[in-house]
Amino acid sequence: MATSAFGLILAVLASLIITANALVAVALLRLIQKSSCNGLYFVLNLAVADSMVGFTVVGLVMDEFSPPFYPTQTFCVLRMAFVTSSSAASILSLTLVAFDRHLAIRQPFHYFRLMTGLRVGVRLVGLWLLAAIIGFLPVLAPSLQQTSTSTIDKCSFFGVFQPRYMLTVFCIGFFPELFLFIYLYCDMLKIAAMHVQHIREVEHAGLAGSCPPSRATNDMKAMRTVAVLTGCFTLSWLPFFIASIVQTMCLECFPYKVIENYLWLLGLGNSLLNPLLYSYWQKDVRLQLSQLAASVKRRVLLRLGNGSGFPSRSTKSLPTVSCLRLQD
Repeated sequence: MATSAFGLILAVLASLIITANALVAVALLRLIQKSSCNGLYFVLNLAVADSMVGFTVVGLVMDEFSPPFYPTQTFCVLRMAFVTSSSAASILSLTLVAFDRHLAIRQPFHYFRLMTGLRVGVRLVGLWLLAAIIGFLPVLAPSLQQTSTSTIDKCSFFGVFQPRYMLTVFCIGFFPELFLFIYLYCDMLKIAAMHVQHIREVEHAGLAGSCPPSRATNDMKAMRTVAVLTGCFTLSWLPFFIASIVQTMCLECFPYKVIENYLWLLGLGNSLLNPLLYSYWQKDVRLQLSQLAASVKRRVLLRLGNGSGFPSRSTKSLPTVSCLRLQD
């Protein structure tokens, strides 16, 4: 009964992750065609990575509802390596998105020169290479695999990986990103404080009308975004990694099934939160999604033969997206 409940939760979560990120990816593709903002490719890559997380989880869902087929050790290692690689790509993509927004605030006049298509492509290729190395590290280093010869009834992290592998992932794929998030947030806080102080000096000089506070407002939005993403990222993955480290130091102190059945689900929830945090909050993406929904609605009505009875709505094209402007 517990296994069926876990499989059902996993299936619902995987479906929501795939659906939400697929919609965001389509909206971002439409938005990229109307803009020259290379930073949007980082958000698109995040949606793709999170979608892959959902697809890799589908295989685990099938294991939960199918009769035991006793997979081999090699099969489970490869399957869990793909799951880990997708999750690592999602976490690393968060870092690139945060870095892009920080750069747009830190170097607004040099942003377009620094964020060229070539540099974006190199960063994305490097991201996926690093994610693949993290995920397939047990394949490259068999000592990180479990050496038990007992029969495996389903694939799981601690069924195929040594607990110390989680410590390695923590040191490579979690702790540096968390540290970078905190640094970016503190630096944005410093930039916003400087801008607010500058605006106050201008106001005291009687020149407030010539210096609108839009820049400081954008900085505050950037700070809020980075703070929320840091909090959600930490709350989602920190319990999983802390429990995994405890499991590494003391195999009998913490039941590994709690880590796999509950804490890992919490980490997967971050792949569902990401499209909400990074895409739905942006006004341009929301407009693209509303236009996409309106287009689908018109096509459905036309197929039903009622298209002539409804006046067509105006589909104004969106203005060019500014990479330096954070949306509400």
